[in-house]
Amino acid sequence: MPSGTVALAFSGGLDTTVCVPLLKEEYGYDDVIGVTVDVGQPDAEFAAARETAAALGVEHHVVDATAEFAALCFDAVRANATYQGYPLGTALARPVIADAILSVAEAEGCAALAHGCTGKGNDQLRFEAVWRASDHEVCAPVRELGLTREWEIEYAAERDLPVEAGNEGEWSIDTNLWSRSVEGGHLEEPDYQPPADIYAWTDAPSGETGTVDITFEAGVPVAVDGTAMEPVALIEALNDRAGSYGVGRTDMLEDRMLGLKVRENYEHPAATTLLAAHKALEGLVLTKAERDFTAAVSQQWAQKAYEGVVEHPLMDALNGYLDETQSAVSGTVTIAFEGGRARPIARESDHAVYSADAASFNTETVAGIEQADATGVAKYHGFQSRLANAAFDGNK
Repeated sequence: MPSGTVALAFSGGLDTTVCVPLLKEEYGYDDVIGVTVDVGQPDAEFAAARETAAALGVEHHVVDATAEFAALCFDAVRANATYQGYPLGTALARPVIADAILSVAEAEGCAALAHGCTGKGNDQLRFEAVWRASDHEVCAPVRELGLTREWEIEYAAERDLPVEAGNEGEWSIDTNLWSRSVEGGHLEEPDYQPPADIYAWTDAPSGETGTVDITFEAGVPVAVDGTAMEPVALIEALNDRAGSYGVGRTDMLEDRMLGLKVRENYEHPAATTLLAAHKALEGLVLTKAERDFTAAVSQQWAQKAYEGVVEHPLMDALNGYLDETQSAVSGTVTIAFEGGRARPIARESDHAVYSADAASFNTETVAGIEQADATGVAKYHGFQSRLANAAFDGNK
């Protein structure tokens, strides 16, 4: 059997708590190190993890990765990355968490890495995409031992493990700096209407309205209402502000990587606002050909990010394209908050591919081109379609 120390992705919840003795009893490891990675969770979660680790007698590490996570979130903004219509959050956090745990495992000389994910979800794949690039063994007790929540509750009770009878609330909630997801319980029923109390970041949309100016440099948000801010602070400020207008709620049926369709509820006020502003600014500074191609880049970027493979060679290529096009995406966008939406209402940039004089109905020419010069273009436009339709009609 294996020996040595295993580094466990540790939240202090039921799954990771029961993993501690199982990694010793069933897998044969001598010691377990718990690693909790800060990507913007509430302080209470860290307090709970520390308390549980202490009760288990487990060495516990807390790693601050908020800056790394915020940087990846802003990469997602540059890419206009959404999966099936919602801003990625949990998916972006997992490779950051996995990488931080791997760093602790290497520093502590661990032989293996472990997580408490089930065999039904996405997170097992996202963690292991990072870990299996190392020389460490990878353990997944909940998946490999086929554990159910009922079995875990009984196991915890038998061994007097420090969990509240497995009762972690009616909903399964995952929170980070960028998003808050709520699932489980009655939310698994597609026709169930969620109660208002599932929301914590967003107020119910009302008649109140407001505006905010977002400034970008090379596609990266750098200021709110003219005040320069670091990424973490900027995201937190916009979460509060946009959330107060009910911006950033998503209720959807999501297709997971393993083929399961699941009901998910998300809150992502800052992400919604920044993505709307960024796309509006691109509309001002990119050519039509660039915008068309960027849509395909965004889809591929989002898919790989959803899978947790942010180090994939394709991502390097996509980011290279984005580095080139985003060099022009600098300027300021005004967003209106109204009815739970973040709507761009103004934008300005020194790199605008736009001429008010050329577009105006009050000017006769465009850079020396007369309006009448368009007549020939108009005659040719649709010619092939007319020819094809005539041929088809003639052969009926």
